[in-house]
Order: sequence, then structure tokens, then C-alpha cells
Amino acid sequence: MHKALDGVAPVRPGEELDHDRLGAYLRQHLPEFAGELTVKQFPHGHSNLTYLLRAGPRELVLRRPPFGNQVQTAHDMGREFRVLSKLSAVFPLAPQPYLFCEVPGVLGAPFYVMERRQGLILRKSLPEGLALPPPKMRELSTALVETLARLHAIDYQAAGLGDLGKPAGYVARQVAGWTKRYENALTGEVAAMGSVSRWLAERQPPESGVAVIHNDFKFDNLALDPADPAKIVAVLDWEMATLGDPLMDLGTTLGYWVEAGDPAPLLRAAVGPTMLPGSLSRRELVERYEQATGRAVADPLFYYCFGLFKIAVILQQIYARFVRGATHDLRFAQLGDVVAVMSQQAERAIESGRV
Repeated sequence: MHKALDGVAPVRPGEELDHDRLGAYLRQHLPEFAGELTVKQFPHGHSNLTYLLRAGPRELVLRRPPFGNQVQTAHDMGREFRVLSKLSAVFPLAPQPYLFCEVPGVLGAPFYVMERRQGLILRKSLPEGLALPPPKMRELSTALVETLARLHAIDYQAAGLGDLGKPAGYVARQVAGWTKRYENALTGEVAAMGSVSRWLAERQPPESGVAVIHNDFKFDNLALDPADPAKIVAVLDWEMATLGDPLMDLGTTLGYWVEAGDPAPLLRAAVGPTMLPGSLSRRELVERYEQATGRAVADPLFYYCFGLFKIAVILQQIYARFVRGATHDLRFAQLGDVVAVMSQQAERAIESGRV
């Protein structure tokens, strides 16, 4: 098995699940999931916790909120389950969920289980033995943005997702909302965060439309076909999916899109191989999105800077949990530095006027 295919590890201390209660609950509600239960953890996520459950030949994936969570609306397992239940029927790349549990006595928090979609997960460094020459990297980065375009083309009313969000005024709510979340998670002043939030509030473009949006669309939320790494077989982590302006979704993807010529601190903070030779540039990503959707992106600079700001706020929220002792996961200790890097990149983009 390729190393990037089964990226599970032993469960981190403090994030263990009660095997006996979980096993009994699953046997009651999913009797076909029989046999001795083993639990591993997908170690890379920074938000909701994701576990691999095995019983005999069967595998399931379990999602639950982080321990010590203080932002309840950001970790609504029931909502995520309902979204996937309807979305998986019309967007085959979304995994199918099987069971939602909100009984506190099982795991102490709501959770759901879904099908396991196995595939290559790419992060900043390619896994050993995997090569992505420039033509293949271009094909893959093109597939990424075209998949985002297909998601945005879904008839959300016909899919039963018309109540997923409140799209009217989405851009203004997002700018104000992420600014407020940052203020609530402050652990120390970062000057660039303040200047970028003010610029976003003053620069807001008109709404461009309404679509189902993922809100965290990036390489490590995609599973790829091991036989053809340019083929996407699943889109993962739907916890922030909603109805909203699709260009804001594109902006989040741009925020994660680090190019080879970017400053060294940003290159070190990259979460995907977007800087490899052959990859689309941010500007080319926007152009391909326009071609695939027929939707003009009149102000890509705004969406890029919003994406950087939003990602920085998400990291700040996680870092605040670490600083306040709600989690002792040492992966989070350096996230405060990454917040500064992301917001400073937004400042540079604003000064240069370029994405």
C-alpha cells in the first residue's frame, strides 16, 4: 500500500474514543459492521477529528468535534451529516454518510460515520515514490479548479439543499464574521490582520451569485486515484459547506495556492504542492475557473486576500485553543507565526495590486 494511501496513525493522547461504547452502538445500528473494532486516527486535520474504524474487512470513517471545542457552530456534526446525505446523491465525489449519533453517552459529543474513500492525499511534500512531472501537475491543478467549478454548478434547489445557508449578503457577512472570530480568538496583536480586515471591509464587491460552496477546497481535502494522480476520486471535509457566493469559495482556494516565487515564509507554510513546476499559477487558476463556469471574476485580488485572511483566522482559532490550554497538541504551537505570514502576504498583494 502506498504511504499516502493509508495515512492513519495511533490515536493521539487525549483524543481516544471509548471502544466498548462505540462498538456496541455501531453493532446496534449498523449490524453489518461486525467483528472486533480497531480505531486509528487521520493525523493531519486541524479542526474536526477524523478516525478510521475497522471491523473485519469493513472500514468506516468517523468524524467528531475536537476536544475542548468552544466554537460550537463551527463543529456541527448533524449539519455536516445532513449536507453529505443530500450532496452525495448529486455530487459523486462527496462521501456517503451512514449514521449520525447525538447521544452524549456514546462518545461525549455528536459524531457521524461515513464510507471510506481511499486515495492519495497530497500535502506540501510529495510522498516517496510519487512523481508529478510538469504535464501531470498541470493536468492535476486544472482538474482541481474544474472540480470546484462542477460543485458550483449543482442545482442546489433540486438537490434539496435550498435551506443550507442564507446567501443574501454573504460577502458582507463573511468579512464581518471572520473579523469578529479573529477578535474573539486574539492571543496577541498581529498588525497585518487589522489592516487587511479594514481593507476587506472597504473593498467588498457585489454578490456574484449563489452556489453550494465547500469553503476549504484544497489539495489535502482531495483524494486522488493512485493509478492516475491527476484524477480526483473524492472531496473530503465538508464541515464548512454552505450556500454562498462561489467566488468567495474560489478565494479560499487561492489563499492556499502558494507559488514558487512567493516569499520563503509562505513557501514553508504551504499545505499542498501548488508550487511544483507545471502547476497553474493563481492567475491561471482564476482564468480556468472563468472558462469552466462562464462567470467573470472581476476583482480576484479581493477574493485572494479574503482567502488569506480567513485561513489566518481559522489558524488563530486553533492556536488560541492551544494557548488557552484547551488542547495540548504540539502541532498547534507554531500556528501563531503562520497567522502573521498569511496576513503579511495579503498586505503585500494589496500593495502590489496582484494576485
